[in-house]
Amino acid sequence: MQRVCFLLKVRSEMVAEYRERHQHVWADMRAALFEAGWRNYSLFLREDGLLVGYLETDDFEAARAAMDATEVNARWQAEMAGYFEALDGQAPDAAMRPLTEVFHLA
Repeated sequence: MQRVCFLLKVRSEMVAEYRERHQHVWADMRAALFEAGWRNYSLFLREDGLLVGYLETDDFEAARAAMDATEVNARWQAEMAGYFEALDGQAPDAAMRPLTEVFHLA
C-alpha cells in the first residue's frame, strides 16, 4: 500500500467556493476514484489556499492513469482548474506532485 501526499495552491479569493464545491462532489466522480483504487482520500485546505491531499493506493501511477481514462475526471478537472494557482496549463490532477515520505509511525 502506497501512502501519497501532495500539495496544490487554491487561489485565496476562491477558498470558500472551493470548500463549497467539495461538499457536493459528483457521485460518479466519487465512484470513479474508488474504482481506480484511490482509498482513504482526503483533502485539507488552509485559509490561505494551501491544499494538502492524502490518499492510499496499491499503485499511484496506475490509479492516476485509471482516472485519466475516465470522462468524469476530465469534466471535473476542467471545472476545478480555475480554482488553482500555478498549474502551468496542466489539469490539477496532472500538476500534483507527491511529496517524499520521510517518516511514518505505524
